[in-house]
Amino acid sequence: MPHNPVIDLAHSPHAILKPIPISSVKLTDSFLQPRREINRTVTLIAQLNQCEITGRIDNFRVASGRKQGEFQGIFFNDSDIYKWLEAAAFSLGVDPDPELDAKVDAVIDDIAAAQQPNGYLNTYYMFAREKDRFSNLKDMHEIYCAGHLIQAAVAHFRATGKRTLLDVACKLSDHLYDQFGPGKRLGTCGHEEAEMALVELYRATGEQRYLTLAHCMMEARGKTPGIFGNGRYHQDHLPFTEQKEMVGHAVRHLYYMCGGADVALEAQPAGYAEALETLWQNFTQRRMYVTGGAGARYEGESFGDDYELPNDRAYTETCAAIASVMWNWRMLHLTGESRFADMLELALYNAVLPGISLDGTHYFYENPLANRGEHRRQEWFGCACCPPNIARLLASLPGYFYSVSPNNVWIHLYAQGEAQIPLPNGETLHLDIETNYPWSGEVRITILKAPKTPITLNLRIPAWAGSGIVENAGKTQEATSGYVGVTQAWQAGDSLTLSLPLETKLIESHPHLQNNRGRVALQRGAIVYCLEQADHADVDVWEVAISPRTAWKSLYRPELLNGVVVLLGEGEALNTSGWENRLYRTYVAQKHEAPIKIALTAVPYYVWANREAGAMQVWLPLVED
Repeated sequence: MPHNPVIDLAHSPHAILKPIPISSVKLTDSFLQPRREINRTVTLIAQLNQCEITGRIDNFRVASGRKQGEFQGIFFNDSDIYKWLEAAAFSLGVDPDPELDAKVDAVIDDIAAAQQPNGYLNTYYMFAREKDRFSNLKDMHEIYCAGHLIQAAVAHFRATGKRTLLDVACKLSDHLYDQFGPGKRLGTCGHEEAEMALVELYRATGEQRYLTLAHCMMEARGKTPGIFGNGRYHQDHLPFTEQKEMVGHAVRHLYYMCGGADVALEAQPAGYAEALETLWQNFTQRRMYVTGGAGARYEGESFGDDYELPNDRAYTETCAAIASVMWNWRMLHLTGESRFADMLELALYNAVLPGISLDGTHYFYENPLANRGEHRRQEWFGCACCPPNIARLLASLPGYFYSVSPNNVWIHLYAQGEAQIPLPNGETLHLDIETNYPWSGEVRITILKAPKTPITLNLRIPAWAGSGIVENAGKTQEATSGYVGVTQAWQAGDSLTLSLPLETKLIESHPHLQNNRGRVALQRGAIVYCLEQADHADVDVWEVAISPRTAWKSLYRPELLNGVVVLLGEGEALNTSGWENRLYRTYVAQKHEAPIKIALTAVPYYVWANREAGAMQVWLPLVED
């Protein structure tokens, strides 16, 4: 079994928890695994085809002299190939596939052939542009592309044992160290990414210089004068340890947080843990959507001010949601605290999954929380960062379910399947999970193979549940949000059951979030819901209001949208019959037209726009009866 965790913290001195290999977990559920199977059999092949059609792979062939032509597309197109390779590597690490393996080898061969003798590799800066290398770090994404190459190389090495891409990554990283290492030029990329990649390369190779370079790049921002003009867009306004707000380009800042967490996991520089906590609090308490999405503004794909979270104008880039998952994963292992698993689950189910269609071939770049029907997923983009990014997350998903610490196993997410969990003492715990999560709150865990020594199973009680009941050997234990531990000498055949209360809740936002005043969102368990026009032929869903006393009935519909639980309730539709063509009229209390009672069907937000185009909204006006 390959040692291929999402990030490898086996020897990280400041990690409270340690992830287990992706290959140790086999999902068999009806919620996530079908998406992963489509990702493996459809999405990866379609994305490789898009990379061929759009010239992204040809750029490497031209750079190496294997093909004549000019560079095609946006200057950072190399990164899309690297993310695709990382996705394919994660997939190969779980589901060996000779045909996909051969395709990966062919792409790697084209990449290696384009690398320059000094280690430099970026297909945009070839031939006539060679003289301009590293001349515009703020805008041109050279180091960002290198970061994605490094991550792909590490994932490929761990999944296959081959060094073909890892050797390319090491050679390129050595070149970066020669340029930007200690005592060299102060420099980093305008788009963060390489910081966390270099730490992962350090973990894979043991070469200290890669961790040193990552730390140098983390510290390059916020100097006087600033490397990028001290602008907030590039997180250059303050040193990392002095930053208190999530600002600027959302994906960049979230990737920066990943890099900071990775450096903290290895070296814990002064002030890093405190900065990470402060910025996480600012994000989750003032600048995050109810779905876990990030980024309020189209301008600069950026965070807005505190409580600036518009719905129909929400940018909420899919890449930003993926970056939030990655950051929370690192924070979970740095601290061992369940709140980070809660945020990871929220973003995964409600901000990442909407980014790809159910058929695995169309994508959202932006993810608004209200729309009139014009926003539809696209087959590809000129700036195609999101499609391969979501592919790599889906491919790596099994690695996010479990972690270990001495004499402890931690279960963060729930899905039907099996896990063969390698323990720190060299033994193995083999679990079978039976559940229909997230549609059901019942989880049954059976021990198939037990270690000889007693061990604690730590089950996450999600914040959305508030409490849960664990039943073990006829005894029940009630626990509140967090991890509840069950310790014993386990035997094969032992089982325990976790019961989580699953009910539909009305979620309200802070009063300072003005556009949501008087509105609520529907959430059942981990899933955020919306109203979609496809389910309401006789009423505009933008003209619907609900009562706080509405009794919502949940109903599983296997034939709908690949199988979802819908929420059935009653609402009111506005009656505009008395307005005629007027835009304004004098307000007279108790003189408004009586609303129209209607039946409502709410569907999970992550599946919206998979049917015919139509209006959608998450936040619904609230009316008192």
